[in-house]
Order: sequence, then structure tokens, then C-alpha cells
Amino acid sequence: MDDIRTGTGIDIHSFADNRKFILGGVEIPYEKGLLGHSDADALLHALCDALLGAAGFEDIGHQFPDTDMKYKDISSLILLEKTMSLVRSRSYKVMNADCTVVLQSPKIYKYIPEMKKNISKILNTENISIKATTSENLGFTGRGEGIYCMASVLIYK
Repeated sequence: MDDIRTGTGIDIHSFADNRKFILGGVEIPYEKGLLGHSDADALLHALCDALLGAAGFEDIGHQFPDTDMKYKDISSLILLEKTMSLVRSRSYKVMNADCTVVLQSPKIYKYIPEMKKNISKILNTENISIKATTSENLGFTGRGEGIYCMASVLIYK
């Protein structure tokens, strides 16, 4: 490994009626979904930004703009695949990804193994961590208005 880089990403989405709640590529039963142009998977969006930053690319908004209708309601798993194609185009591999999801509700713990499986397959590593926490009823996440996700990655070549 003669080139090691880190990247961080964050993403925030508000909850909205009449939307599916997709997180880590998993549809989670809930009364609301996340508002966004794509499927609004905030976890995968944060991860995409971390990977893009580590590899020296512009952010997810530049790569997959919400003004482009080809990304309307697209699965963020596809966006993650496209992101990894960019990362691989610069000969990088992923060492690990560490993600944190902040939301008051719903509880997502039992869906994390499936999220990790989805992400591991695309990143080609088993070194995936996904943690979930509440904000102790503080702020927009504590009031159940939305979600905040953070991701950190280590890539190498």
C-alpha cells in the first residue's frame, strides 16, 4: 500500500409522507420515508461522499445532480455502485467503512446485517461498521423530523 487515503461524508434528509424508508439499501417498515430526489438513502449518500472525497472526486451532488431526471427515484445502491466505479477508476480499493446513523425512530438494529451485506458486496470488503444512535430527543432528529448519517472510509492502492 503506497497510497492510503481517508474520506468523510454526511447526509441529512427529512421524513416525508408517502415515501418508502430506505436505509443501507433496505426497505424498513415505517410510517414515513425520507424526502429526496433519489430514494433518499441518507446512509448510502454519506458513504458515497466519503468515498468520493477520499478518491479526490467532487461530491455526490456533482456526480448525480438532483436536477437530472435519470436519478429521479433511483436506488442509492446504484449510486454507490457508480461511485465505486469512479473510485476503482483511480485504482483504489476500500479497506473499511465506518458509518453512524442518528435518528430517534424507527429502531434499525435488526436491519443492520442486511445493510452491511448490501454495502460489503459493492465495496468488496467485509470491514463495514454501521452504528445507530438516537439524539436523546434533542434537535431535528430527536423530534423525529429527519435523519443524520455520517461515514468514514479508508481507501488504498
